[in-house]
Amino acid sequence: MTLRYLTSGETHGPQLTAIIEGLPSNLELDFEALNFELARRQKGYGRGRRMQIEKDTAQIVGGVRHGYTTGAPVGLVVENNDWKHWRNIMNIEPIEGTDEEKRRVHRPRPGHADLNGGLKYNLKDLRNVLERSSARETAVRVAVGAVAKQLLQRFGIKIGGQVIRIGEIEAPPHHLPLDELVKVTEDSSVRVVDKETEKKMEAYIDQIKADGDSIGGIVECIVEGVPVGLGSHVQYDRKLDGRIAQAVMSINAFKGVEIGIGFEAGTIPGSQVHDEILYSEERGYYRASNRLGGFEGGMTNGMPIVVRGVMKPIPTLYKPLQSVDIDTKEPFTAQVERSDACAVPAASVVLEHVVAWEVAKAFLEKFGGDSIEEVERNYKGYLAQLESY
Repeated sequence: MTLRYLTSGETHGPQLTAIIEGLPSNLELDFEALNFELARRQKGYGRGRRMQIEKDTAQIVGGVRHGYTTGAPVGLVVENNDWKHWRNIMNIEPIEGTDEEKRRVHRPRPGHADLNGGLKYNLKDLRNVLERSSARETAVRVAVGAVAKQLLQRFGIKIGGQVIRIGEIEAPPHHLPLDELVKVTEDSSVRVVDKETEKKMEAYIDQIKADGDSIGGIVECIVEGVPVGLGSHVQYDRKLDGRIAQAVMSINAFKGVEIGIGFEAGTIPGSQVHDEILYSEERGYYRASNRLGGFEGGMTNGMPIVVRGVMKPIPTLYKPLQSVDIDTKEPFTAQVERSDACAVPAASVVLEHVVAWEVAKAFLEKFGGDSIEEVERNYKGYLAQLESY
């Protein structure tokens, strides 16, 4: 069975819900670790007031018994604490009142889904669009990815991330091992290794916020311990790097993705792009470098997966841009909703989890079974095959 999930829920509704299908039985889940990942998403310098309201935790409401998956669909719920302030406005039943009382949105915000969604679904209250298109939905996607992380950890696959750039400030390169990178960035307000860069980024975000503006940046995810051969070259939709790219682009406000050296590959000769193949008795086949970010031909090559994504500035500004009122068709300043000056550190966490999901999905496609024990047998058999090649 293919690993898949669906989510449901609105930013000011009672909860966000996800159903995961395709997990093998007997996978032990660490609930504390799952909720730790949700807390990570809420951190980061530049976040708005919503993160002071919400204390995200995931409730598992199906598919798990006594700490282990049963093979049935796993249900996850992340409650919205802010719902208590929106009960009437977001009521599923019809309500009476003025547009103001219903908090009807008729002034679309540039850069948001408001106007496109209103036109597509013929909705005259754009709140029906913004409630679902909000990045609040990434909370439950992180919960889903956290489950995928635990599956991968069972097989020695580790995932970490960091912020590469916020606006005009770029973090200097480093060569920390992944475990150390995870530890150091977890203690950073902007998820960078260098403390001087952290201070500069904080001051920069403060200035952006004081200007009533917002700022984006670049984030990176690294996956180590991935075996050779996840994904496939035989069909376009089985290329794992392509699937990861789609997943990254599905994150709210992400406008670009690159793997390995990415766009730099278009500026230098092939001799400085491709990774030479080496062999040793201890390691088997391996690459002398990792410029291609762990992929060749749409398949993992045994090197760490390296993925970067670019997040645009959040479009909800406290100095609103020009827009058009859908009622009067007159120019207006875009309606303001609560927002963050910078959500790049949180986006780094979201990136980790959408990548984790795609890697876990490809992993189970190759080694899948109905129970975790069957998956382990299949995986060990494949490793033996690789060793004898």
